[in-house]
Order: sequence, then structure tokens, then C-alpha cells
Amino acid sequence: MRFRFTAPLWEWSAQGGWFFVTLPDEAAADIREVPRMPRGFGSVRVRVTVGGTTWSTSVFPDSKSGSYVLPVKKAVRTAERIDDGDDVDVSLEVLDL
Repeated sequence: MRFRFTAPLWEWSAQGGWFFVTLPDEAAADIREVPRMPRGFGSVRVRVTVGGTTWSTSVFPDSKSGSYVLPVKKAVRTAERIDDGDDVDVSLEVLDL
């Protein structure tokens, strides 16, 4: 299961320093449809590429948006020169199938 999308990077206001991209509703619906063993916080393991950077992480359900959020660590933001509010081109592969 793979997705490509563009979405803005945003900072979590409840705790500074954490940045996320929210997955499109269609991608979130497809991810939710697949039965899988429960993991901490409802997370789903993924492999992500932004620009020339690829890493493994997890997406987490977001009760506020009803979607999933993808954390984007500082090393990626620095390497790809992205900051709060920038549109991010994301390629995401779900590893938990």
C-alpha cells in the first residue's frame, strides 16, 4: 500500500519541537480498512520519502482531524530545507499489512 501526496508541515502547539504532516482523508481511510494487530497509540509502521531522504517511522491516528499524522524529524526538515507551513511532497509505504 503506497501513497503520494503533498500537505503542509505543521508544528504541534501542545508541545513545541514536534512537526507533522497530516495524511489525506483517502489515504487514512485506506490505512484504517486493513485489519492489523494493535500497536502503541494505534500507530502504523511506514517507510517515507521526502525529497532525497527516506526513513522508517510510524503514522499515528489524530482524533482532531480524523486522519493520521506523520512525524517529520529535525534531521529530515534540515536536510530537505522544510519548515512550518511549507508544502511537503510525501511518498509513503505502509509496512504493517
